Amino acid sequence: MNRFYPLVRVFGALLMGFALCLAVPMGLSWYLGDGAHSAFDEAFLLTSATGAGLFFAARREKRELKVRDGFLLVVMIWTLLPVFAALPLILQLNISFTDAYFESMSGLTATGATVLAGLDHLPLSINFWRTFMHWIGGMGVVVLAVAILPMLGIGGRQMFKAETPGPMKESGLTPRIAETAKGLWKVYFLFTMLCALAYWHAGMEGWDALMHAFSTMGLGGFSSKDASLGHYASLEIELIAITFALISGINYATHYMAFAGHSFAPYRRDPEAPYFLGVLALSTLALSAYLIHLDIFTDVMTALRYVGFHVVSLSTSLGLATTDYGQWPMFAQLWMLFLGSFAACSGSTGGGIKMIRAMILYKQVYRELVLAMHPRAVYPARIAGEPVTPQIIAAVMAFGFIYMVSIVTLTLLMSASGMDILTGFSAVVATINNTGPGLNLVGPASNFGVLSDFQTWLCSLAMLLGRLEIFTLLVVLTPAFWRR
Repeated sequence: MNRFYPLVRVFGALLMGFALCLAVPMGLSWYLGDGAHSAFDEAFLLTSATGAGLFFAARREKRELKVRDGFLLVVMIWTLLPVFAALPLILQLNISFTDAYFESMSGLTATGATVLAGLDHLPLSINFWRTFMHWIGGMGVVVLAVAILPMLGIGGRQMFKAETPGPMKESGLTPRIAETAKGLWKVYFLFTMLCALAYWHAGMEGWDALMHAFSTMGLGGFSSKDASLGHYASLEIELIAITFALISGINYATHYMAFAGHSFAPYRRDPEAPYFLGVLALSTLALSAYLIHLDIFTDVMTALRYVGFHVVSLSTSLGLATTDYGQWPMFAQLWMLFLGSFAACSGSTGGGIKMIRAMILYKQVYRELVLAMHPRAVYPARIAGEPVTPQIIAAVMAFGFIYMVSIVTLTLLMSASGMDILTGFSAVVATINNTGPGLNLVGPASNFGVLSDFQTWLCSLAMLLGRLEIFTLLVVLTPAFWRR
């Protein structure tokens, strides 16, 4: 057990830091007198005491963490932090641990699927905590993807550095993780404040503007309103949400380098951004034409407004809604749900397999078609003019396979538990892609509160798998991982 003590020490320190995050809504509750302060008081004390106890129990165990330690620490963070994040929800709302864990997992993974109703009447500090978890988790996802997973050899933008099998690494980032994370946080904070000010200027009240900015930049989807952004019925607010969702759907490493270099050149060099924006634009036009053809909309601008918002919202995994698109034809619903599987860029706060992997898979399929016609041709798959190594292709194909296996397995389990296939499938796809709303019983007009405890835990597992890029969790579950 001694080999785990350094991990316990680090996790204890992180837990004490997380307690400081709980102190923010705790102070807000005391300031507003909204009646939730005692729940946050107890959650803060329990979290900080647990963190301090773990830290001091292993304070003398100091050694450099190895790759194996990194895997386990990442899994510990994303699995155990939701337990402590759920405490205010359990204590204030008197909901079950299953529902509270699901809600906090959804918050920290920036999924936005909720089991709660009556959001308009919740204490403001509770809604603040829900959206604040999106903001914390959103940047946690970015730091995980850009700074941590590359070291573990399973993620980040690692395309041009073939020693690791994830998407492309940005060589322009600072070499030290702490400096990289600090730079990313600055950019993230700046965009969040601009988003909040824009929402406030467009007519939202101050706290609502800040909470929706947290959700938008984290690409989460929690709202302080049961009707989500549809509560405001404001085109200006919808355009602000679209703009900042698109910003957050692009790699934050690209934003960081653009700010650091005072240049738009990083955006031009980003291989994912053109595909990301192009797919969304084409999908908006195609679905708008489709719905106009079926007389769902009779006005072109109205169709573009609602289709454009929901295409961006679901493809980036933002998950906010302005209307019940569950009433649209199933083809349109499935198309938007499918976009959430791949459209967001790597290093963004979005979910899914990421655009870079989709690009590699497409290039490889096209390469195989060429080689079928010309077996002796030398035709490597290329991204941004650079050849993709066989190791990268193999890793991406393996990821694609396990991604599909995970969806099929979880969908079968949902079906076996009594859920209808459309609701079960869409719930799994929405949670493993960290999109938020699904279809049918878990569509935009409903929530995940209709699920049984077993189904709720399956969706919590799907959210965890999606945020940890699947392999991170599976590696820890293999017997070989635990052998010395």
